[in-house]
Amino acid sequence: MKRLYFSSFLALLLGMNIYAQKVEFEEYDLSNGMHVILHQDNSAPVVITSVMYHVGAKDENPERTGFAHFFEHLLFEGTKNIKRGEWFKIVSSNGGTNNANTTQDRTYYYEVFPSNNLQLGLWMESERLLHPIINQIGVDTQNEVVKEEKRLRVDNAPYGQWMAQVFKNLFKKHPYRWTTIGSMEHLDAATLEEFKAFNKKFYTPNNAVLVVAGDFEKDTAKKMIEDYFGSIPRGEDVTRTPVKEDPITEEIKATFEDPNIQIPAVFTVYRTPAMTTRDARVLDMVSTILSDGKSSRLYKKLVDEKKKAMQVVAFNYSLEDYGAYIVLALPLGDNTLDDLVKEMDEEIVKLQTELISEKELQKLRNKFENRFVNSNSSVEGIANSLAKYYMLYGDVTLINNEINIYNSITREEIRDIAKKYLNPSQRLVLDYLPKSAKE
Repeated sequence: MKRLYFSSFLALLLGMNIYAQKVEFEEYDLSNGMHVILHQDNSAPVVITSVMYHVGAKDENPERTGFAHFFEHLLFEGTKNIKRGEWFKIVSSNGGTNNANTTQDRTYYYEVFPSNNLQLGLWMESERLLHPIINQIGVDTQNEVVKEEKRLRVDNAPYGQWMAQVFKNLFKKHPYRWTTIGSMEHLDAATLEEFKAFNKKFYTPNNAVLVVAGDFEKDTAKKMIEDYFGSIPRGEDVTRTPVKEDPITEEIKATFEDPNIQIPAVFTVYRTPAMTTRDARVLDMVSTILSDGKSSRLYKKLVDEKKKAMQVVAFNYSLEDYGAYIVLALPLGDNTLDDLVKEMDEEIVKLQTELISEKELQKLRNKFENRFVNSNSSVEGIANSLAKYYMLYGDVTLINNEINIYNSITREEIRDIAKKYLNPSQRLVLDYLPKSAKE
């Protein structure tokens, strides 16, 4: 028993120590406009080299959707100095791992190496930027890879098309109206010249941030960065024209039939402000109140007590220009989708009219502090956060300070923001149904 108490006490001390650690970083620009962020942590012999490009699905031609995600695959094909098919072999044979991912707003590539391979990681990312081989063989190969990914994750996956259905109904003007996977017909129709033009426009040093995090020496890293990236020519500045959506003034009703499901679902979705706003962070807290864990309001009411739903979830999907606040549920037994919407609305109205308790507010703050600590608990997580806060928020200091924003949110704000955004006249209701047997 004493050992148990001591272990708990030790865990508490360690947790306090983690929270107290400030993420130190240095940032500067190369002459070609590439932004560089360095985070030195010599506690483990690991180093991350990562590059985030400010290009996502929203930057695509509406007749050529899927390009940004396609490039996430295509730029592993090979370079002038890395033979086709050798990229992953080089990484794994040197004790490393790597990956990439794409959103509506950005594309992120990274390698994790033993710290003695920093130079290799920087060289490979500079090769991706300076010497990519974009030819018909690579395009045709990755076209099939992307098609298979779409079949696996979207077309043949249960509920795999919910995001496409939500966003095409929620956005009418903004390019968020299509998903990152895009249209296979658009990719099939694209020419090699179009792929090359996309690369030339967006994959430039002045449209990117390079992050090096982990076990390295700064002076050595800076010299390597200058050697590998400094001479890469600056590209044309990327200009974006803001696209504004008209406000939603009456409920939008939509239906979609999915051949891969047997149990229907209902989505109530509200258009919300950009991730950089205080309102978006308040909505993050609203989500936690409604559906984070079995003690949350929606789960306790619909799943535990009334047993009307198999599952219920609320979350704020924040993006650079707008967001989507999504509440969804799957019915249990004979309960209807309309029943679930009514029950979910009742809980939202309570938030709009009644202040949460001080105890609930403190519980919320504890949860967000825990998430904040966990997001910076690994060097990989820190590298991602540094890139994200620079590229999408324009403020790298948020890696240490964003928790202060969440901790300053009041009970009154939670009530008022719920009332401002989460109203029936401002939303989409999507009935996501099994495909009928007749069809």
